[in-house]
Amino acid sequence: MTRILAIETSCDETSAAVVQDGRQVLSNVVASQMDLHAKYGGVFPELASRLHVEAIVPVISETMEKAHLDWKDLDAIAVTYGPGLAGSLLVGVNAAKGIALGRGLPLIGINHLEGHVYAAWLQVEGDGMPKEELKFPLLILIVSGGHSELFLMRDHLKYDRLGQTVDDAAGEAFDKVARLLNLGYPGGPVIEKAAAKGNPAAYHFSKPKLDGEYDFSFSGIKTAVLREVQRSATIRSDGSLPSGVPVPDFAASFQASAVDQLCDKTVKAAEATGATAILMGGGVSANTALRTAIKTRAHVPVYWPPLWLCTDNAAMIGAAAYWRFMAGQRAGWDLDVEPSLRLE
Repeated sequence: MTRILAIETSCDETSAAVVQDGRQVLSNVVASQMDLHAKYGGVFPELASRLHVEAIVPVISETMEKAHLDWKDLDAIAVTYGPGLAGSLLVGVNAAKGIALGRGLPLIGINHLEGHVYAAWLQVEGDGMPKEELKFPLLILIVSGGHSELFLMRDHLKYDRLGQTVDDAAGEAFDKVARLLNLGYPGGPVIEKAAAKGNPAAYHFSKPKLDGEYDFSFSGIKTAVLREVQRSATIRSDGSLPSGVPVPDFAASFQASAVDQLCDKTVKAAEATGATAILMGGGVSANTALRTAIKTRAHVPVYWPPLWLCTDNAAMIGAAAYWRFMAGQRAGWDLDVEPSLRLE
């Protein structure tokens, strides 16, 4: 029985969790900063790091209390060390180092993206979660505010990168279009809500032509939405739109274009690689249109985590840490943050 305390502070969520044997979540606590960043239309890095400092100790204390464990019951401390915001990552890494050193426990550094992958191994309730043991190779689609990437997972901890965004990540594009349409923040949920009332065929935003067969691009779609909005109305100096602008149609058409690109390349990659299933992770994987499109078109099972595991959380970090721990991997006291860390 292996119990790991995991810490996640890569962006604007302060989270800690205790995960047993990489599958059972004994506790998971998240302190969200979303409402405080909403006024900026996105995450304000300096504010995020300060709020992590304030929240980290209470979050870890609550996590241990909810797990009903003592420090002596833990086998290791795991922490996200990248990718993410440097200031935010530093708070988590330094907290993890202090606990590991003070309690005499091994330290494990975890890639945030790998956490999204291993969310699929957690034994939690959710319609999109696998009910049987997953078999390799697996096609992994990670879509969030900072990432849009495709991997082939050949075995535990072994990945081949197939494609990535060449400009904006999908979630970033959702945020920017939502801001343009004055829908609020974060962009994913508000775009999806507005799109439910719109016509996805009202506007056509063409697919980008890219050199990489499985690469993504969302900057052009975002710009195309802006041009169409400007053609239909004059954007006021304060950024607001006059009444009568078909916001639901813009939202639905943008969402349809983004989903079509993600779905098309994911399904093609799964077929070309002989993947046994498709795993989705990251905040944008919560989008119902995306889930439906990929599940409808794919010839293999498609899995996604429940909403609380799509967004940043420490439970997924604890799940990934178990496999790193069992492989004998340990971090030294010189572990440093890597804001641009890649999953290789």
